Amino acid sequence: MDTTLSPDAVTTLRTPRFEHIAITSVFGDPRELRTWSGAPANVANALERRGVVVKGIRPRVSKLAKVGIALADMLDGHGRPLTSEQVLRSLSMRHRLAAQVSEAAQRLGVRDVLHTGTFDLLPSVDTTRGIRHYLYCDHTWALASLHHVHADRFTARARRAYDRAERASFDGLAHVFTFGRYVRDNLIAHYGVSPSKVTAVGSGMGAIEPWHGAKDYARPKLLFVAKHLFKAKGGELLVEAFRAARSRRPDLTLTIVGDPRSRALVADTAGIAFRDHLPWAELQQLYRDSTLLVQPMLNDPWGQVYLEAMISRTPVMGLARNGLPELVDGGRHGFLVDRATPEALADAIVCALSDPARLERMATVAQHHVVDTYSWDRVAEKILFS
Repeated sequence: MDTTLSPDAVTTLRTPRFEHIAITSVFGDPRELRTWSGAPANVANALERRGVVVKGIRPRVSKLAKVGIALADMLDGHGRPLTSEQVLRSLSMRHRLAAQVSEAAQRLGVRDVLHTGTFDLLPSVDTTRGIRHYLYCDHTWALASLHHVHADRFTARARRAYDRAERASFDGLAHVFTFGRYVRDNLIAHYGVSPSKVTAVGSGMGAIEPWHGAKDYARPKLLFVAKHLFKAKGGELLVEAFRAARSRRPDLTLTIVGDPRSRALVADTAGIAFRDHLPWAELQQLYRDSTLLVQPMLNDPWGQVYLEAMISRTPVMGLARNGLPELVDGGRHGFLVDRATPEALADAIVCALSDPARLERMATVAQHHVVDTYSWDRVAEKILFS
């Protein structure tokens, strides 16, 4: 008689890392799919499908408190904050948020907390309370600072302070789970986190369904999607590149999906259609109708939008930095552009569109890759048993 256990049976025999956990997010309700591209909610839902009891914690600080923190940091030489991100990176802000998380965990009777990002994370404050802290992250400050759109405007004192605060966030963690392998490598090399405490678990997919219908890859229809952070996601760079590419391919069109505030940055450019407040079904159809997603993100750590395009059999193009090389397997499933210049991007667009047969082959392989690799259930499995 064959006594070999199936993989599912083996999983059931292993002891999960935890059975009751709280998940946190400073960007919104962690159980709401609109928060952080749905990552916290999707992880929570996948853990619940495996029998884990999941609670949500959303720490918040008043606007008045944020102003006070910003003023204190300015007096300490951090400069005037350009965005709310700088206030969140403040160590004093992290102390406030971490204290709220700790109090909420004790109130809920939770001994394990999974943080989605480091801003509310200071594990050392709970060393005597028996609360274990875990992290699921897509980036680190060391990586973010390399291509940050405001990098040249941060003071040296602020940069050092952000790095110290980030290091304090990793001190005492039970385990770190990362979206990409490149983030895992950075945590080990730059922050000195033990390799045994870091696991790359990937991410899952959103609500976009795989598309297997007919597509005409000879029609040069480009797509760009940025619900916010238009400049950081490469919107201004793409508009310039599109003008240059269209002078060589007059039939080229581009649909930009963005928030209403971004419309002014596009102006009235021939060949560009701007859409905002799109219903989900219309966005899904745009993915299916497009020939190429061009998303030259300057500093996005992962890019769920790439997966949404690939699952729709739309090839992707972006800068050869952060998570994209890993997502497209070094260029096998998408186009990587080495330089963040309009000229380099325009050349890459024209070259990619010159071979419709190659686009179709790439799109088919990319879709299979995404289906086989990116799943929230796989993420939950790795979090529980890796």
